[in-house]
Amino acid sequence: MPTAREIKRRIRSVRNVRQITKALESVAAGRVRRAQQMVEATRPYSARARELLASVASLAGGETRHPLLAHRERVRAVALVLISGDRGLCGAFNSNIARTALTFIRESSFPVRVVTIGRKGRELLSRRGAHIIADFSPLPSRPGLLDITPAVRVVLDAFTNGEVDEVHLCYTAFLSPTQQRPVVKRLLPLLPESIAPSYPQGPRPAYEFEPGAAEILNALLPRLTEIQVYQAVLESQASFYTAQRIAMRNATDNASDLIVSLTLSYNKARQQGITSELLDIASGAEALRKMAEQS
Repeated sequence: MPTAREIKRRIRSVRNVRQITKALESVAAGRVRRAQQMVEATRPYSARARELLASVASLAGGETRHPLLAHRERVRAVALVLISGDRGLCGAFNSNIARTALTFIRESSFPVRVVTIGRKGRELLSRRGAHIIADFSPLPSRPGLLDITPAVRVVLDAFTNGEVDEVHLCYTAFLSPTQQRPVVKRLLPLLPESIAPSYPQGPRPAYEFEPGAAEILNALLPRLTEIQVYQAVLESQASFYTAQRIAMRNATDNASDLIVSLTLSYNKARQQGITSELLDIASGAEALRKMAEQS
């Protein structure tokens, strides 16, 4: 059984850890609010961009056939954009998204080339032997559209050059502050139903395009791809901070429970030490008394 001094030293260490986890929980809580606001602010923009793109595509008709809309009958290679966190201390967040990506790679019938956004995803997949062609990490705490443009450019070039025939996006969708789900979504080629507008019953908006629908479509399709990846990055970042906050809160609660348990053990050890000392004193006094009687 450890001594009272050893238990007291361990209590001090656990208290220091609890202070750290509590501070990280507070930081993550503030970042969750900001990340959630960014996700909620960009969702309407992303939805309206899809509606506008669908309107332009319907007007363009057969005037243009953009490479990003080309569906290839024969698929020879697939690209996967994996979005994970740059840091740990977030529970099973990184391992869950990495497991989802590995499941996609294992179940795919074609070679999969991975583009990682986030250091933890790169490390987890590289240890499993995944074919990583590019990595973009770390991202800033408040990423902008320009921060993810290089990653989007890599997959766009690979798709238009014929190096890959499909591009998929793997990220953690932010559903609510208590629920996040790893998902894999097809990014390229853009399917007509994926950009179809969700108009309610009634009149639809009529747009006039200059210089022309075909030219605008050629400019909007790459931008829509960037918006989809950017939205996925924001969703993943909000999910990461939420997972980190929950993990740090659980760690703080566990540290508090451990301190209570160690304090109880410390009191028992101290009481046992006091009892042993009293017994030694009583035994010594009894021995002295017997020696006095014999003399």
